[in-house]
Amino acid sequence: MGRDTSSTEVNKTGTVPTFRKHGAGEKSGALNMARNNPQVCPYNLYAEQLSGSAFTCPRSTNKRSWLYRILPSVSHKPFEPIDQGHVTHDWDEVGPDPNQLRWKPFDIPKTSQKKVDFVSGLHTLCGAGDMKSNNGLAIHIFLCNSSMEDRCFYNSDGDFLIVPQKGKLLIYTEFGKMLLQPNEICVIQRGMRFSIDVFEETRGYILEVYGVHFELPDLGPIGANGLANPRDFLIPVAWYEDRQVPGGYTVINKYQGKLFACKQSVSPFNAVAWHGNYTPYKYNLENFMVINAVAFDHADPSIFTVLTAKSLRPGVAIADFVIFPPRWGVANKTFRPPYYHRNCMSEFMGLIKGHYEAKQGGFLPGGGSLHSAMTPHGPDADCFEKASKAQLAPERIADGTMAFMFESSLSLAVTKWGLKTCNCLDENYYKCWEPLRSHFTPNSRNPTGPK
Repeated sequence: MGRDTSSTEVNKTGTVPTFRKHGAGEKSGALNMARNNPQVCPYNLYAEQLSGSAFTCPRSTNKRSWLYRILPSVSHKPFEPIDQGHVTHDWDEVGPDPNQLRWKPFDIPKTSQKKVDFVSGLHTLCGAGDMKSNNGLAIHIFLCNSSMEDRCFYNSDGDFLIVPQKGKLLIYTEFGKMLLQPNEICVIQRGMRFSIDVFEETRGYILEVYGVHFELPDLGPIGANGLANPRDFLIPVAWYEDRQVPGGYTVINKYQGKLFACKQSVSPFNAVAWHGNYTPYKYNLENFMVINAVAFDHADPSIFTVLTAKSLRPGVAIADFVIFPPRWGVANKTFRPPYYHRNCMSEFMGLIKGHYEAKQGGFLPGGGSLHSAMTPHGPDADCFEKASKAQLAPERIADGTMAFMFESSLSLAVTKWGLKTCNCLDENYYKCWEPLRSHFTPNSRNPTGPK
């Protein structure tokens, strides 16, 4: 029996998923247990706990889920090293480069040339830190054209925040199925097994963080509502398959930055029921409640933070996921596009769709840019001239667009693939600022705008 590709089901976060089999709707008593780990589970299932935090973490941050399985996940052959492909955590492959970097849309392999699934299509672009000490992050690009057939993946090093840019992803997890489309994101947390079906040539971005989990940012004076609201995050409904795999099912594990694989005789998606607070989840970026300046000046991009992975320093993140959605611009006496800037943080930007307002050309969907710590960046010359002369009436910004930023307090190293072999690096990026000219008027302090 092949794997079921029927439609996915999701619950609002915080609810207990019901019992599902291949998308059917019958309920079960699989969760009606006197305790998490009974002597004999209903339906003679195995109880297995997946812990995403130390047992002794405070209750508010303790993450764990109980899964009730046909066979426990320990039923597999030994792991063996496999080809790394373009996945790396060697941040010294090439020397550092402080320049502004921009990539054209990353090339997706053609199905007619070679079948590439999600795992074999992973390419590490940049990163910093060390997964052995549970501190750091990596940014990956995925470029694939085929589904993972009797293969699944799990990450022992950290959490994956997946941002599809082209093509739908049908994601099978131990907790159920999720259908993910461009302009949605999902988080697959550390240790969770998943497999991905695709339906066409597919591309997207991944932010991986080590040792911490993504959470909603604190709202402070914004109050109880705003930005990404908890009720808009969705989790899978329990789903399982009781399937023998004659040729063996391949389980791929990323451990200490290396890839390993093992075989097992059954599908890993055999959890009949589960409960807990350590789950995969998805979010539609259209549900983001934008907060913006309504009088004057330009608010910092931190007001657009969807999820954050905190460091041990208060107010400083290992990584933030920030979006720039459609919104109104109404500020008076203000240069409205993003201002010229140097930052102690590293800023990687990607574009899901549309046209980013601070760049008149060259920054395209499926591409990206990296502005490293203290490297200056900002609007190109054409954007500056137009914004300086614009009539400041209320205007819609970024309609039909969704740009995002992975921002980190760490100084990111770019991989050899990102600098040398991806063949997408835009060598002429710096030229977008060359037309900038001085408008200095030493004899008149009254601003008139560029001539």
